[in-house]
Amino acid sequence: MSKIHLISIGGAVMHNIGLALKNAGHNVTGSDDEIYEPSRTRLEKAGILPERLGWDADRIKPDLDYIILGMHAKIDNPEIIRAQELGIKIYSFPEFIYSLSMNKIRVVVGGSQGKTTTTSMIMWVLKKMGRDFDYLVGALIRGFDLMVRFSDAPVIVIEGDEYLSSPLDRTPKIHHYHANIGLLTGIDWDHMNVFPTYDIYKDQFVKYIETIEPGGSLIYFDKDEKIHEVISKAENKDTLKLLPYTQVENDKLAGLKVFGDHNRSNLNGALIACLELGISEVDFWNSIADFEGADKRLQKLYEDENTIKFLDFAHAPAKVRATINAVRQQYPDRKLYALYELHTFSSLNKDFLPQYKDTMNNCDQAIVLFSKHTLEMKQMPILEKEEVVKNFGKDDLKVFDNLGDFKSFVSGLSEENSVFLFMSSGNFGGIDLKNIR
Repeated sequence: MSKIHLISIGGAVMHNIGLALKNAGHNVTGSDDEIYEPSRTRLEKAGILPERLGWDADRIKPDLDYIILGMHAKIDNPEIIRAQELGIKIYSFPEFIYSLSMNKIRVVVGGSQGKTTTTSMIMWVLKKMGRDFDYLVGALIRGFDLMVRFSDAPVIVIEGDEYLSSPLDRTPKIHHYHANIGLLTGIDWDHMNVFPTYDIYKDQFVKYIETIEPGGSLIYFDKDEKIHEVISKAENKDTLKLLPYTQVENDKLAGLKVFGDHNRSNLNGALIACLELGISEVDFWNSIADFEGADKRLQKLYEDENTIKFLDFAHAPAKVRATINAVRQQYPDRKLYALYELHTFSSLNKDFLPQYKDTMNNCDQAIVLFSKHTLEMKQMPILEKEEVVKNFGKDDLKVFDNLGDFKSFVSGLSEENSVFLFMSSGNFGGIDLKNIR
């Protein structure tokens, strides 16, 4: 049993790591300056919710075996400083995941969009087939209690985020995992705050490919020219088994609970990954038949005879466009309301906003929300509503910077023969989206 402290324990992945370590019998403590639901309740139930919010160097004792550091903490965090003074090992969470999986077959799913869903599909099939495997995924999936699992299983399936690992480890998470089977779903510029140009962003995927183990597989979406560009630049491309894929045929979606062109691609990527793990194609399709998707990935919140409500994690421009198109294709005869919250550093950045041009055109009513408080928390300049309308290129776009006004407007929309599509990496200010009336 180890004594482990998690700095920024409230994060989506970090609190799941804490829970998994506690379940494995370790002595786990944590700290954070803000912890939201569902992390708060889950940590409290496990007995590892910090007694008080905030940072305290006195929490860092010499008898700690190691610390796992999340990205939310800042470099001058007093707990980090004390740990460095005491010489305690500090892992970023991707470093920690790799330390546990060096002797496993590592399946790593990377790309700007579709990572969570594709990872979830692979996990779903492996579980249905009775395979023993560990995993790290960015959302909760039905049938899995946690977003991570640590065991002596021979395989681990990892959602490979390209964002930075921690304040001390400025390496993109995906560079740590050294895949045996790597997957690349697509590349569209994101995280402008740390990758200020598209070329710098694309270079992270070149480096990701170069971390794949010699003789390993690279599964990639063949219709994305940017992927071909980064593969051509990878110095190790000739040592890899290159496995391109496109979209599965529409008839393969018949009876499935997921829909949209982007999921036709995700399915094919997941299929090839499972084939590489020794799952037959017949077993894949039989196993995936009842897959419902991951939490907040076109998650159906509500349905009656008049109204359907979906929640999706879409936050980058390509994700917004793909999600709206998927819902429009699935419900062509319904009025489609697309409601999008600007929440990330990139989406709230005036220089990045032009990337959203025309992304919300394929809906009947487009509505955008952003929070002045979020801008203040991220220490970003004030954003004018007129700037948002201009950059989205949609004259009838409704833009709100006040949660009350947004809620009042949405409550007044007609629900007859309608679909409400909520998209955000945040939580729309905590509004009950299912019962927003």
